[in-house]
Amino acid sequence: MQQPVQRNVNRTYHEIGLPSCIEEVRLCVREFGERELAPQVITMEERPEEAGSFPRKLFERMAELGLYRLPYTMTEGGCGLETPMLATTVVMEELAYFSNSVAVIYDCQCVLAGRVLQYSSDDLKLTYLPPLMSGEQIACVAITEPDAGSDVSPSSVQTVGTPVADGWSLTGHKRFIINAPVADFACVLCTIEGSLSMVVVDLKNEQVTVSPPDRKMGMHACLTADIVFDGAFVPTRNLVWQKGKGLRVALGALTRGRIAVGASGVGMAQAAFDLSMHHMKERRMFGKSLAEMQHWQFRFAEHATHIAMARDLCYKAALRHDEGEEFPEPETAMAKYYGTQIAADVARDAVQVFGGYGFVSRLGADGSNFSIERFYRESKGPEIYEGSNEIQKWMIARRMFGS
Repeated sequence: MQQPVQRNVNRTYHEIGLPSCIEEVRLCVREFGERELAPQVITMEERPEEAGSFPRKLFERMAELGLYRLPYTMTEGGCGLETPMLATTVVMEELAYFSNSVAVIYDCQCVLAGRVLQYSSDDLKLTYLPPLMSGEQIACVAITEPDAGSDVSPSSVQTVGTPVADGWSLTGHKRFIINAPVADFACVLCTIEGSLSMVVVDLKNEQVTVSPPDRKMGMHACLTADIVFDGAFVPTRNLVWQKGKGLRVALGALTRGRIAVGASGVGMAQAAFDLSMHHMKERRMFGKSLAEMQHWQFRFAEHATHIAMARDLCYKAALRHDEGEEFPEPETAMAKYYGTQIAADVARDAVQVFGGYGFVSRLGADGSNFSIERFYRESKGPEIYEGSNEIQKWMIARRMFGS
């Protein structure tokens, strides 16, 4: 059985200039992770991907701790922190250290959906934001379609709102929507009269169908599914901002999401790093420990440097956002691509360091559990969702060479 290992972050990284309240947030989430989340991860990830497997108690516990209120102002009913995006970034890093599934659930609930609602009218905020922050309702954001992922141009998005009395009739098909099997409402990107718009849709609507959850390579506790709209009525007041602002709203939400996902990569990378460091010190081969072998010393010195660089990029992007930059580029794209890439890099080397123990989740002989193979599987998803890493590099290149 793998036991908790020593964290190495204080030996390889030093925070400079971060507000004291951020450390309080970090310690709160870390304690939750160690005491309440970590003991459930193995069982949680082994359950079948069904609606009943959603980690509802952990979801509700995060609400009790006030984590869903961190991104919002006092006026909105939130915590009113001076650096809300930085706080959210730290939450994602700490949650992903234990479970990227739970980190992504958190991201969808208050980073993505919550950001969409911040663009909405006071009336729409009052309807949906309080139950989101309290955890009484679960949110999802429906942007991706079967034939529209990174390309969300009006010609690609096939979900259409047709004008009817007092609103729109929504028809279309969304895919890979996080939290959809358990969500109460969805923020939906669609076209209305030829322009991209964002609307909020009650998923209990009879003209809405949510498919059974997908079966994925990893992140089994984080459920995704298709949503089909078959003439679902959307009242006028459920339009976010105004017609034609859908892409702006979606990109505003994805900007925060990409910073958060980059931080989740940092958290996963740090966890795989710490497990590997512990194993290398204990595992002996040819009369010495793996930690004494120069190849692995150099390789993990590189990883320590890359994790520190990725963490700095995430924090810098978050701080720029908190200072009022709606789209803090190129740091957002850099943070997302580099943070998730280093997670995959460290996880791959961690499997090699652990050898056979890195390739199994449980030993049949004695029931011992190992988490390295899970980190390896789960590190792939973040390189794809919320804007693939190729898209992020393209965005960086546009800053360099012009559009």
